[in-house]
Amino acid sequence: MRWLSVENVAFTLLGYSMSWIELLGTTTYLWSVWLMARRRMLTWPIGIVSVLLYLALFWQIRLYSDAVEQIYYLAASAYGWYRWARGAVESPLASTIRVSPARTLGVEIALVAGGTLALGYAMSRAHLTAPTLFPEPASFPYLDAGTTVASFVAMALLALKRLESWVWWIGVDVIGIGLYWVKDVRFVALLYAVLLVLAVRGLVEWERARHVGSDRTLAPKLHNT
Repeated sequence: MRWLSVENVAFTLLGYSMSWIELLGTTTYLWSVWLMARRRMLTWPIGIVSVLLYLALFWQIRLYSDAVEQIYYLAASAYGWYRWARGAVESPLASTIRVSPARTLGVEIALVAGGTLALGYAMSRAHLTAPTLFPEPASFPYLDAGTTVASFVAMALLALKRLESWVWWIGVDVIGIGLYWVKDVRFVALLYAVLLVLAVRGLVEWERARHVGSDRTLAPKLHNT
């Protein structure tokens, strides 16, 4: 469909052409993260819309690891939606927010490091091994792979209501700001700057909620948004 093309420009600002797919994908993604920081159930369906838009966007600009990442997000969002919905009935979200033990944190770091090397190598050769699917060489394959793998871990931890998920998101956002600016999708780069602020806010709010141990307003929020 033509409107999914990065060539379909919504507007031009200061010499930068904003495509409709970038505008809508970014807007819905920002909305979903804002909802996530506030622990709202609506974050999951809004996030799924953003995932589908970004899948098409990243494939077109040859950030193949990011495109693959969106497929994972789609599955993880469905799982997170199911898990949070079930948890909203069983117990308040605030009472189930936890920090993983040191051994689990070590596993997370090892997964990100090993996954980055493996995926980065694979994507650096993707245009040779699967030229039909990846017609041109990947851009910044290892940086792109690093943010992708870290996002995989962060998303899984978010569905499991682990506090350190926000720490991983902060790292992803810092790298993403530079990567997307260089790739000339500057609205996405600016989005990541906003996401960095929201990730810090999410970390603070989840930490506060974890110590409180309960959130009297959470149940109606989850069911009414």
